[in-house]
Amino acid sequence: MASIITATVSSGLTQQADNSGVLQLASGTGNLVTVPSTTGTMALTASPTFTGTATIPTATVTTLNAPSGVLATQNGMTGIAKAWVNYNGVAQTINGSFNVSSVTYNATADYTINFTTAMPNANYCAVGNAGGTAGGQAMMVSPGASGGGYGGQTTSSCRLTAWTWNVSLNNASLFTLAVFSS
Repeated sequence: MASIITATVSSGLTQQADNSGVLQLASGTGNLVTVPSTTGTMALTASPTFTGTATIPTATVTTLNAPSGVLATQNGMTGIAKAWVNYNGVAQTINGSFNVSSVTYNATADYTINFTTAMPNANYCAVGNAGGTAGGQAMMVSPGASGGGYGGQTTSSCRLTAWTWNVSLNNASLFTLAVFSS
């Protein structure tokens, strides 16, 4: 047996109780939710919609279907890019991106990647590469401002510069950047 709360159109809410510690929520057509008295599995015998908040100390998720919120993005998961961008530094256009709201052109070959959702801290790994327009030279992407130095990473953005193989700044016709964080 269980403590049962039933909702029907004709009778409204009715309650039956015992001392088992089990709680069942029911409609006029049957049980919707059964909550065990101790540890165990909460049984759903229908597809109810839940609103509000709940604390679940440990859970195994076999299928994640979150149309919105942090788990709808990659930010709720570890081991995958938290942001990435494919950018044309000459035309100053984003070709494709995830969790990047915009790219700011600061000066020649000096860009700031702005995140839609901030990183948890500034200790993330930003990895990138670039291709130049000057004779097809290979380029590298380096964190920091064009004046030199480091410190271009904040939780909300990452500043980087594009350098040619002969150590000159050059707008990259294409650069890509991926950000990994906990």
